[in-house]
Amino acid sequence: MPTASFAKTPPVFFQRLREVTEAYFKENNLRKTGDGRLYWKTVVLLSALVLLYGVLVFFTPGSVWLSLALCALLGLVVASVGFNVMHDGAHGSYSSRKWVNEIMGHSLNLLGGSVHFWKLKHNVNHHTFTNIEGMDDDIDIKPFVRVHAGQKRYWFHRFQHIYGLLLYGLTYLFWIFYNDLKKYFTGKIADNTRMKPLDLKEHLIFWATKVGYAAVFLGLPMYFAGVVPTLVGYGVMVFVTGLFIAVVFQLAHVVEHAEFVNPETDGEQVQSEWAVHQLATTANFATSNRLWNWLFGGLNFQVEHHLFPKICHIHYPEINKRLKQVCAEFNVKYREFPSLRSALWSHLVYLRQAGMA
Repeated sequence: MPTASFAKTPPVFFQRLREVTEAYFKENNLRKTGDGRLYWKTVVLLSALVLLYGVLVFFTPGSVWLSLALCALLGLVVASVGFNVMHDGAHGSYSSRKWVNEIMGHSLNLLGGSVHFWKLKHNVNHHTFTNIEGMDDDIDIKPFVRVHAGQKRYWFHRFQHIYGLLLYGLTYLFWIFYNDLKKYFTGKIADNTRMKPLDLKEHLIFWATKVGYAAVFLGLPMYFAGVVPTLVGYGVMVFVTGLFIAVVFQLAHVVEHAEFVNPETDGEQVQSEWAVHQLATTANFATSNRLWNWLFGGLNFQVEHHLFPKICHIHYPEINKRLKQVCAEFNVKYREFPSLRSALWSHLVYLRQAGMA
């Protein structure tokens, strides 16, 4: 199958972006990694996760509705741990110490995933080949959702803007119990990308954490709270987690006017420099909302993250202002939705268009 590469154009645009970004850190005498704000957020989120788990498993509330509400809240906390702790750790931007980043990145393993596969599919494939068919695993939701015109259309895609959000709620469950295992046994991260064989250490980490996750989030709750309550509560938790994770990442790349590349029809070479491609395929949303900024770990500043993934998300609001100025200088379109609602609406409109075309 064809694979994409970028045209050998002079990266003057990215050089300018890097200059203004480096100037920000130099002028303010700041490190690019996290600081006390991120560390306190980590303490709050991990404490909330342990507290909610403990209450639900060992001190199960008498009220069914209260239990379900706490399960939903636990799902939101799990997603937020992924956004704020795991994501920065996996990118090496959580701390200047490599071992700290490794520990924070492996929080994904404790929550059912695999940071090893995540780094390959997200840090390498998604960040390098954003919205490129066959290489960006994040836009491979077929056959259930048709993300762009280069993917095969089925009759049910005309309804994908209706069933899409419900399907997103299943993505976390699908991810940890199917996608990771598929990658493990096929040795492929995406259609066109094979990965190096895992060493013994990675094999052991993969299976130990998968079994450990099942024991902690299914086995123990079944023993203390009962089988049916556990299955119902776990279902609510993973649905909320999946919904938040999928929506945040979809709003960043699968919206109106975002560009997609299909090497089979568009040619194997992307006719722009890498940074211009990132701006063409990525959008921000709700960057003025402090609550979303806190919960989403800066992933609503997706443009800044894609251009500078090694920079901790706590710096994105300030960098955002400078990057917009550079984009204006070079006449490069900078996509940003003012609110979560407007971005979500654009996503649903786009899904309807992609499902009908």
